[in-house]
Amino acid sequence: MASDRLKMHASPKLGEGRMVLAFSGWMDGGDVSTGTVEWLVDALGAHKVAEIDPEGFYIYNFPGTMEISALFRPHTKIEEGTITEFKPPSNTFYCDGENKLLLFSGKEPNLNWGDFADCIFTYAGQVGISTAYFVGSFAGMVPHTREPRLTSTVSDESMKPTLAKFGVTFATYEGPASFSTYLMAHAKQYGFSMASLVAEIPPYIEGTNPRSIEAMMKKLTAILELRLDTEDLRRVADEWEKRLNEALQSKEDLTNYISKLEEDYDNEVFDTQMGDLKEWLQKQGIRVD
Repeated sequence: MASDRLKMHASPKLGEGRMVLAFSGWMDGGDVSTGTVEWLVDALGAHKVAEIDPEGFYIYNFPGTMEISALFRPHTKIEEGTITEFKPPSNTFYCDGENKLLLFSGKEPNLNWGDFADCIFTYAGQVGISTAYFVGSFAGMVPHTREPRLTSTVSDESMKPTLAKFGVTFATYEGPASFSTYLMAHAKQYGFSMASLVAEIPPYIEGTNPRSIEAMMKKLTAILELRLDTEDLRRVADEWEKRLNEALQSKEDLTNYISKLEEDYDNEVFDTQMGDLKEWLQKQGIRVD
């Protein structure tokens, strides 16, 4: 039951409010999902209002090599024989009452998706949310020097015209499902409308991608009609791109391919027509979804 897993610190009344959801793991490449919500929490001064107890939602003892099983375990810190930190997965709701906005940042559950979804929708319904947005990313054929395009999936066709006004295109996909897709598939039965906003990120870059987070923030703040100064985020993204370009100067093969990628991206030649580049990236051990 949701009531058993929810730890509510406050129950604000947001009346026709909006919710933005982020999950680490699947669809959080470049930290676009969690990084966007973290930035919003800081920029808006949102405060913690509720949490979901992680027990029963995650696999901690995953069979396999130590490197693989380590990805599933809680984080701990031990100093001179004393445990100073033990961190299970956190799933936290934050509230910005001024903008009638509920923000959620958590880890995609391994188990009991139905119960986890019930926790999210139950609390969101209690505080007055009517519309939800998941923000995320996927690896695609976009160069790091270009602003990534955003695609969307919706729970309700009526959401499409509004999103289309902001230059969002709509996804066509068949394959393994994310938890956000599960939420969208069940949103209507809880009385919510829900959409995803997913940024395409370069497949040859690991770690946080400030440029993609900036692109997501620009689109999301426009859709939500939030008045936020993103100049600091722009400066971080510009500095990141500068350092990346300097690092790539010594990798002639990759820079040649990036130039080709820029040309094709500008001409809207999509990945199905770039088999040579995808093959080269895969030979370098770089996965292209």
